[in-house]
Amino acid sequence: MPRQTQSYLRMLFAQRGVAPQHRYGQNFLIDLNIHDLIVEAAEIGPDDVVLEIGPGAGAMTALMATKASAVIAVDIDPAMAALTTEATAALPNVRVLLTDALSGKHAIDPSVLDHVRAALAVSPEKRFKLVANLPYNVATPLIMNLLVHPELCPSKIVVTIQLELADRMRAAPGTDAYGALSVLIQAIADCELVRALPPTVFWPRPKVESAVVAITPVDSKRAHVKDLPWFQSVVRQVFLHRRKNLRGALHSVYGDSISKPEIDTLLESIGLNSQIRAEAMNVEEFRSLAEVLRERLGPSAKVIMPESPE
Repeated sequence: MPRQTQSYLRMLFAQRGVAPQHRYGQNFLIDLNIHDLIVEAAEIGPDDVVLEIGPGAGAMTALMATKASAVIAVDIDPAMAALTTEATAALPNVRVLLTDALSGKHAIDPSVLDHVRAALAVSPEKRFKLVANLPYNVATPLIMNLLVHPELCPSKIVVTIQLELADRMRAAPGTDAYGALSVLIQAIADCELVRALPPTVFWPRPKVESAVVAITPVDSKRAHVKDLPWFQSVVRQVFLHRRKNLRGALHSVYGDSISKPEIDTLLESIGLNSQIRAEAMNVEEFRSLAEVLRERLGPSAKVIMPESPE
């Protein structure tokens, strides 16, 4: 297929009467070396079922299809879905879906997951991977929804995202970038910055720096989190009250179910200072906190929602 450089894409789009859509977060990767870098970092092989969100005109889709068992390319834009279908017409292992990959903010579209399941069902050796130049506006919910999925957590995720988001994923306690996303990612996966990307490798050029990240879920880490939905809830709720010390934050969240003296006793039992704040707690401390709260309150504990995020 033709090399999808900026000049080629401009010509192709002019011929078809289409243009990049800002509302869909369309910034096309025009440095073909980065296509190769992403595919190499994903270590795509003949047993891999690859999910690609936002395939654009299908350049990386076609590249991955030459290596993978199957590629499921999902685009919300009819024009891009048509271009990807055309670019991969000679590749029978590509399925192009015209749909929004997200069903709301908290779930992947069921039809997308059904196609992944069908491709994985071919044989028990198949592995699931997410590899994509992700639209920035859906990157976080897509990654997190798949990472915590009880059945279809990818064996590897290699994606382009905003550099700021990559920094948050990898941030250490006590740094400005550290937050709930840092804890949730690091609690169940390893996250590596493959390469920072300047705006010049995209068309149109985004106004921010970007990055290729590789996220590898780790079974032993995931097993250490006994109740993942509960862990997510605790981490997010505590960070919503990040300006309060831990005692105050927990009372603000669970005050209908537990008193401040009881909170002090629980925190003392796991060696946590009640005056510590969320941004100073490491992943292991959040694991211990979530587990002791689960044992005391139960996963159905009532949560007091703040009037506005702090």
